[in-house]
Amino acid sequence: MTIAGTLAALTLLGATTAAAAAPPAPGRTGTPPPVTRTAPAPRLALPRPTGHLAVGRDTLHLVDRSRRDPWMPTEPRELMVDVYYPAVAGTGTPARYAEPEEIRRYLAALGLAGVLPAQAIADTTIASRTGAHPLPGHRPLVLLSPGLGVGRRSLTGLAEHLASLGLVTATIDHAYESVGTAFPGGRMLTCLACDRMTSDAAFTAATRTRAADLSFVLTSLAGPHPAWRGAGLVDPGRVGAVGHSLGGAAAISAMIHDPRVRVGVDMDGTLGETPAPGEFGARPVLLLGASADHPGPDDTLAPAGSDDDPTWAAAWRQLGPTGLWLDVDDAEHFSFTDDPVLADQLPLPPTATPVAREALTGAHALAITRAYVGAFVLRALSGAAQPLLDGPSPTYPQVRFIGH
Repeated sequence: MTIAGTLAALTLLGATTAAAAAPPAPGRTGTPPPVTRTAPAPRLALPRPTGHLAVGRDTLHLVDRSRRDPWMPTEPRELMVDVYYPAVAGTGTPARYAEPEEIRRYLAALGLAGVLPAQAIADTTIASRTGAHPLPGHRPLVLLSPGLGVGRRSLTGLAEHLASLGLVTATIDHAYESVGTAFPGGRMLTCLACDRMTSDAAFTAATRTRAADLSFVLTSLAGPHPAWRGAGLVDPGRVGAVGHSLGGAAAISAMIHDPRVRVGVDMDGTLGETPAPGEFGARPVLLLGASADHPGPDDTLAPAGSDDDPTWAAAWRQLGPTGLWLDVDDAEHFSFTDDPVLADQLPLPPTATPVAREALTGAHALAITRAYVGAFVLRALSGAAQPLLDGPSPTYPQVRFIGH
């Protein structure tokens, strides 16, 4: 999805605020309004993970000097990575959701600078703690790649949940592919890719670059010279890749190019590469999408003409019996991220036009994402039975089984 598509999809964060920025009506002088008491900034929070383990978080800056960055060829490829892990309860200090300047730039890209409270969003309460003591164990690793323009913080709710279930998870910021990500040295890298990814060939190249990023992070966390203090926790034989939008395409490309990736999940992302017939063997893939974005081949519930992405149907024919295709009714493209959860907690500006509440709340959308992604990767990487994946569930009636 291009940055234009990203902005269109993020109406949930304030597309009704145009009235707030309207100029004075003709004949008006623009006299400042009477001083009124400013409402206190909202206190935002992500839902607590439902696993029984506490969660720690470490942040890594990784540099792959064997590759040039495709968007800045004079520089090596750089990544910012948050590693979430099962931790000893009560150790460490509360982790920050995001840097305020990252959120300010994100809101500016949405046309919401100064309208929504950047500091309050950056201060969102989350479950993980920095410097927490890792729990001993030999655990599966799940790599998470976000959508174009958004950044790794958008998958925090999912990453914390997987860690609370006993997995190590790593959310990744790919250099020059978010509207603002803080890197060491006081640098704020912006989204060069958002303006340059203008063709199918460029999109496919970007998914392959991200696949290489995922492989590099895997080697950095579980290879012979690990860059993380907790590398001994990782079982390199049990690795999954999960992503949203462009990150979902990258997860499937990582499976194509790196046999160490044993399971993949694409959350509502158009694919850049299609696996060859039987290429994945017994390695399972979950396609988890919004019904309107990725309706199944025989879907009659989605709006007519909405299936403008043929890549899922093409990939589905190649996946074999280990594939699973789920559609979520009433979901939007960003329903698989933290953004709707935060949007539901933000008051509309006083001059904004009210809109109808979404049929699928952010909290319930995150619960669906956590439940199905968690069940799928746990079944693949631990062999544990997951009845939720056997068929429709009354707990989550929005989820429809398209291919099973």
